[in-house]
Amino acid sequence: MKGVLKMELAYRMEGDYWIPNLVAPEAPALGKYGMLRRSYLRQHRSGTYTGMMLSSKLDQHLVEIDRQANEMMERLTQQMAQQQGVTESLKASDQMEWVSRMNNIRAAAEEMVLTELIYS
Repeated sequence: MKGVLKMELAYRMEGDYWIPNLVAPEAPALGKYGMLRRSYLRQHRSGTYTGMMLSSKLDQHLVEIDRQANEMMERLTQQMAQQQGVTESLKASDQMEWVSRMNNIRAAAEEMVLTELIYS
């Protein structure tokens, strides 16, 4: 027979029933940005989400977005801290000022990441 797919499954006995030994594929470990992207796609781009899920491209996409977002956060945070003069010497001399400035820098960097990668 042409085009027939033959699959052999192993079964185990559970009480009076034969249950197939099926193992679901492991979902990748996603970080914050991968999970945010998944939620955005599911809620606002359901066609894209469904298409990627059916073609088995969703997990790969989410892992890649998470990686890109983390790299972008790191890069932007470093660049903005350097531009604004937030240094280790400031951290040593005035910790509260350093924390305040770094929190503002991280918030601004995260806003850019969310706008450009996650919610686009």
